[in-house]
Amino acid sequence: MPKPDITLKHSLFFQDKFLKTNGFITLGFGIDNFKFMIMKEYRIPSRIIDPADRVEEPDVNAGPYSYADYLTWQFEEMVELIHGKIFKKAAAAPRRSHQMVSGILFNKLFNFLEGKKCHVYLAPFDVRFPKESKADKDVYNVVQPDISVICDLSKLDVRGCIGAPDLVVEILSPGNSQTEIRYKYGLYEEFGVKEYWIIHPIEFSLFIYTLKDGKFQSSRPFTSGDLITSEVLPGFHLDLKDVFRGYDF
Repeated sequence: MPKPDITLKHSLFFQDKFLKTNGFITLGFGIDNFKFMIMKEYRIPSRIIDPADRVEEPDVNAGPYSYADYLTWQFEEMVELIHGKIFKKAAAAPRRSHQMVSGILFNKLFNFLEGKKCHVYLAPFDVRFPKESKADKDVYNVVQPDISVICDLSKLDVRGCIGAPDLVVEILSPGNSQTEIRYKYGLYEEFGVKEYWIIHPIEFSLFIYTLKDGKFQSSRPFTSGDLITSEVLPGFHLDLKDVFRGYDF
């Protein structure tokens, strides 16, 4: 096995159980030209939280909650905040189809962006959408897209991204489809995500929503065999047959 090299640029995160952290260190290595990134969790807190201030599980029907609240929670599953409301993700691991598509697409983006200014990150990765103040107590939208591409590196900090990524990819699963379509679509449009991809791995389909004059414009449905390009990543080409590959999902 080749000697691992250390990088802080990109991250692919494999783990059995999610644990919220405030920062990450990433180790990367390549085998037979296929790049793997494994994220090792380390706490890099922006402030010290007294254990007495931690909350096991807040009332999901209360709120609105802020990112300051979010940092104190001890949920077993991943949670997101949309307009101050808690949305829980499924406690069980995503389906194999979700993980396969996510890993293949991440690898394609990672290889394309190597040496370029943009960075790509795989969930769990906090993306915060501030309206005016960036203070934790004033941020009411915190989501974890499956894949995020950020080209304005000033938006990155030890806890993730604060501001709209250039490209967001969400891969649908039975437990998250309604959230993705109804709530995240509006959130990403409102805060200026330039390009939003929704992938349905079971149906082998992809929709691209491109921001035009503050509103998303939808592509036609793409499927296996279609060649995909991106307006925000000039030169990037993706053959969907390489993503779906005919696996028995």
